[in-house]
This record gives sequence, C-alpha cells and structure tokens, in this order.
Amino acid sequence: MHIFDSHAHFDDHAFDEDRHQLLQQIHAEGVDFIANIGCDAPTCKSSVALAEQYDFIYATVGWHPEFAGSWNAEAEELIRSLAVHPKVRAIGETGVDYHWMNDPEEVQLRCFDDQMRIARELKMPVVIHQREGMEDCLSVVRRYPDVQGVFHCYSGSAESAKEILKMGYYLGFTGVITFKNARKSHEVLEMMPLDRILIETDCPYMAPFPFRGQRCHSGLLPHTLETLAQIKGISVEEAAQITLDNAKRFYGIE
Repeated sequence: MHIFDSHAHFDDHAFDEDRHQLLQQIHAEGVDFIANIGCDAPTCKSSVALAEQYDFIYATVGWHPEFAGSWNAEAEELIRSLAVHPKVRAIGETGVDYHWMNDPEEVQLRCFDDQMRIARELKMPVVIHQREGMEDCLSVVRRYPDVQGVFHCYSGSAESAKEILKMGYYLGFTGVITFKNARKSHEVLEMMPLDRILIETDCPYMAPFPFRGQRCHSGLLPHTLETLAQIKGISVEEAAQITLDNAKRFYGIE
C-alpha cells in the first residue's frame, strides 16, 4: 500500500524525541509522501528544513488564522522568499477560524485575502483552514477563481462541499471520519467524486479510532483509509492509490 499524508505537522514539539526514527519507520512501512504544513514564521522555516532533510517530504508556507494578528509586510516577504524553494508546493495553511477568535474577523480575512493574492501571483495552490466561518471563507475564495486549493480537515456541509468542488477544489479528510459521530463527513464523502479526495493526519492531532486522543502520525492513515474504502465501496489499496495520485496532482509532484 502506498500512502500520501497530504497535511502533517512533523515539526511540532510532540515529535522532538523520536522524529527521525518515526519518519524513517513510517516511510519504510508505506507512507511514500508527506506534505508538512507551515503556519507562521517558525513553522514555515522548519517545514522547509524538514523537506530539505527528507526526500519524501514536501512543504507549504503560510500564515494560519490563529496567527493573523502578526501578519504584516515582513511576513509576506518571508512567505514569498520561501515559496521559490523547489520543495515548497503550496501557500498555507491560511483561512478563517471563528472558534478561537484570536483576532477579529477583519484581521483574519485580510491575512487570508493577502495569501490568496500571493498564491494567484505565484500560480500556486492554497491549503485552507476553515472553522465556523464558512460563508466568510467562501466569500474570499470566490474572488480568486483562478486559484486552486484544498479545504483541509473538511467539516462543512454537503451543500458547501458542492460549491467548493465546482470551483475545482479538493477536500481533505482526517482520522475524524473514523469516529462514531462523523455522519456529516460520511455524507460529504458519499457524494464526492473520488478524484477530489485527499487524506491527511493533521498530526500530531486528529488520531483515528481506536487511537483517538493519542499522538497521531502518518503510520495511522490505514485506519482512515479503511473507513474511506467502506464509504466509497472500494478496496483499501484502491483508496490509498487514488488519494496518493490526487495529492501528487495537487502538489505538482511527478
């Protein structure tokens, strides 16, 4: 089985004690590729450093809405300078998060809009984080019809998913789809075309059942794939291959 973890945070402190050993192990066990996601200045730099260290890891660079208050001209300059690195394949994660509300809506939306503009100028896809602000998020996305992207850890409705898919976007799903209360995610997956589905860990968070609450990593993705395969009526191997092909297409990896 060949797997692509389309959204991970292996630079997180949760992996400080065994990062190299764990990455080598999961790669040997079938995780062919990992996209490590930047969220602010330190994590953008550490994601690129990881991608330089491991040939199977790629990076994204962006400013998470949690840090929107620190977005400024210097931050934009950093994103632009890192985006030219050959292992950097997308802008993000960016978007809106109205659950924690670290910064007001207008601050988050300005940060998000700026990164959509950068993605358009650099002809790169975007990795979007959306939590409890779907309509505002979509209002920004609609302004950039020539930008492609993924709504990672998708938790929205089937109706919103239909509009997002019409715009050419992908949807990413985590181990949450293995939870008993994941009916909404299953409804979205049931109606989705196979060629727009990405799987991800969002590790060290979102571990699938039966590891819920523990540290997540890419080696647990077979559990997520089992649920996806059941929903779509295909084999686990097919689910792995399809989502790997989708992620390679999304990130522009030969």
